[in-house]
Amino acid sequence: QVQLVESGGGLVQAGGSLRLSCAASGRTFSSFRMGWFRQAPGKEREFVAEISWSGVGTYYGDSVKGRFTISRDNAKNTVYLQMNSLKPEDTAVYYCAADTTNIRRRDNADYWGQGTQVTVSS
Repeated sequence: QVQLVESGGGLVQAGGSLRLSCAASGRTFSSFRMGWFRQAPGKEREFVAEISWSGVGTYYGDSVKGRFTISRDNAKNTVYLQMNSLKPEDTAVYYCAADTTNIRRRDNADYWGQGTQVTVSS
């Protein structure tokens, strides 16, 4: 029903920035709340950020507050994650997620992208 494709991952030095993009197709993009999760090797999946249908409401995991910003462009069917002041602890595979209900409360989502690797070197 929904296909999500992430891009923008890569290698960056600590203190640097990256912007991840997630392009959605298959259904009306504005019908979904969008979010990002991440998972580092050997660790559980962690909630990163969520944005409401309108883009007004945003929510962040404690570890990224003040450093990451989620946004969406419904005209382009795309959600973004701007990551600033990156730390080695941010190294993980980042997954785009979509759902019609609250993602953070569920700590899950109905639709997922394939993931994109973000590596932060010290």
